[in-house]
Amino acid sequence: MDVRYIHNFLRVVQTGSMSEAARQLDLSPSAIAQQMRVLEVGLGAPLLVRHGRSVRATAAGERLFERGQRLLQDFDGLRAWVLGDADGGELRLGTVNTALHGFLPTVMQAFVARHEQVRISVRAGLTPELYTALVQSELDVLICLKPSFDLPKTVCWAELREEPLVVLCRREDAHQDPLALLRSRPLVRYDRALAGGRLADRYLKAQGIVPVERMELNSVLAVAMMVDQGLGVGLVPDIGSVLAQGRDVCTLALPNGAGAGGDGRAPDARKVGLLWLNTSARARWARSLLECARQCLG
Repeated sequence: MDVRYIHNFLRVVQTGSMSEAARQLDLSPSAIAQQMRVLEVGLGAPLLVRHGRSVRATAAGERLFERGQRLLQDFDGLRAWVLGDADGGELRLGTVNTALHGFLPTVMQAFVARHEQVRISVRAGLTPELYTALVQSELDVLICLKPSFDLPKTVCWAELREEPLVVLCRREDAHQDPLALLRSRPLVRYDRALAGGRLADRYLKAQGIVPVERMELNSVLAVAMMVDQGLGVGLVPDIGSVLAQGRDVCTLALPNGAGAGGDGRAPDARKVGLLWLNTSARARWARSLLECARQCLG
């Protein structure tokens, strides 16, 4: 029995659709259906039942779903242990785009110098979708934002840095008061569907600032590009020098005592760090990646 079939079975149950699972896995629906039949024959029980265009797990399928994720984790751990560091292996890294376009290349350089035989695959995405992939054993380690919910004991979090909110403006406005800029200039808003955008929105409301919104973008670097073109100012997490690199823009720190609660606290910041499963055989590589990141970020 091919262990990949179990992985694909989990995806079918999660999506409730063979065709959608096939699309996500880049396989044909007929191939997925054939794999499900092979599983059912091998286990000697029906695993799925159709309801129109959707499918759901039978009682036997639910039991396989419950144990399947643990089985895949055990298999991944066994494979990593058999290969060992000397023979190489693969580290599946998930990262948010701001890290990918910022400090990640430097961190990767340090990690590869330590582990020349390790292959690295990188998937960029948003923290929620990356976290789901981590707990489903599709990724080994994440560089992401700290989740807003309590983490299970099987998931490790290590903070790398905080990214406080800053006002992004053209260099010619570098002498201006940042709060005055937010009140008087059009705002190139960071997407409120994202954690950093929600942080900025809460800050504006706490300060009683009702901005004139020019546009809303889901990329910090895209906000910087629009500010560079004179389309307004931004209120974004400070992701480092990459914000101003090659652009006629600068960042202005918000004044102390201007926290979102208006209670004298420092301005709010989002937290960036590493997440990994402490049960994974690749946890040692995750810890090594953490050491490299902390050395590179100081």
